[in-house]
Amino acid sequence: MTDPNFSIRIADWRRDRDRLALVRAQVFVREQKVPLDMEWAGDDEQALHLLAEDAAGRPIGTARLLPTGHLGRMAVVSDWRGKGVGAALLRELLKLARERDYPPLFLNAQTSAVGFYLKFGFVAEGAEFMDAGIPHRRMVPA
Repeated sequence: MTDPNFSIRIADWRRDRDRLALVRAQVFVREQKVPLDMEWAGDDEQALHLLAEDAAGRPIGTARLLPTGHLGRMAVVSDWRGKGVGAALLRELLKLARERDYPPLFLNAQTSAVGFYLKFGFVAEGAEFMDAGIPHRRMVPA
């Protein structure tokens, strides 16, 4: 996917790990105070990763899809929020999941982001729960 201001590509964890980690550390660890050991829980090597980069090639967003159908680690650096990066990442991840015949999708959205996922046809199910000290809701496609 390409936009005049940013692009999205499939990332290789071994090659792009530092670039993916830069975004996730900035958003989850620094901004949201997620403990470092919780952010790097070991699922990354088996995941399909997307990396969003600005026109200069700097990493600005990430997302991943696990073989179980779990969408997660959606993160966009603060300067790029509200500019379509998150929507583009999610659209691309949904497209790849369909093309590659992933199992039924689900995600654990931070409660503050539930509205974002509703726009893409997800619905919340079950009660709110805490993860890394942040309220979340499980969401699935409608």
